[in-house]
Amino acid sequence: MTQNAAQTRSLRTGVPNREAVSSEASESIIEAMGTRMAFKRNAEIYGENEPADYLYKVASGAIRTYKVLTDGRRQIGAFYLPGDVFGFENGDLHTFSAEAICDSKVVLIRRGTIIGLAARDNSVARELYTVTCRELERVQEHVLVLIKSAEERVASFLLEMAKRTPGANQVQLPMSRQDIADYLGLTIETVSRTMTRLESVAAIALPSSRCIVLRNRATLGRLNS
Repeated sequence: MTQNAAQTRSLRTGVPNREAVSSEASESIIEAMGTRMAFKRNAEIYGENEPADYLYKVASGAIRTYKVLTDGRRQIGAFYLPGDVFGFENGDLHTFSAEAICDSKVVLIRRGTIIGLAARDNSVARELYTVTCRELERVQEHVLVLIKSAEERVASFLLEMAKRTPGANQVQLPMSRQDIADYLGLTIETVSRTMTRLESVAAIALPSSRCIVLRNRATLGRLNS
């Protein structure tokens, strides 16, 4: 068990090991009522089949959720960036594990607390509804991406990342090529070849493995359609 995983579990028992989050007007309800915790790169936030006692909001950094398949392959379910909320479950246990991709800060709030508040406060209910719909939309889009060709999958991913960092044609990816491959259901070699091919047709530029410049969104958009 990592130190951060132990800290998360300590919250369930009421052992104090947390930094209180301020309740400024600009913060969301989750931020105002939650507890902020820091996670080092690759630290576990929660594991598969652990109690789904909390919702989580990314304050800084980036998070991946994943499942290890029976054949040993890893399937990444989603990437979460600052402002995103994760940890939604239909049942009482987590169906995926969650890890920090890089050094990250996450706000935790008890699921029972926010559900109880939503039953009494329309503003809480609206925020919970909004973030739930956003998560459902992301899941639906990911399912559709996985039936596309390799080039279409990579183009869709790049446009998704650009959309989540609005106004920027240069996207600094926190995740590795292996993470991207496991998210798109491809091999790392296929992802790298596809990136090179998109660069060769001037759709993107690759200043580094983590930095992507979108040079021709129209070309990427045609591949994504």
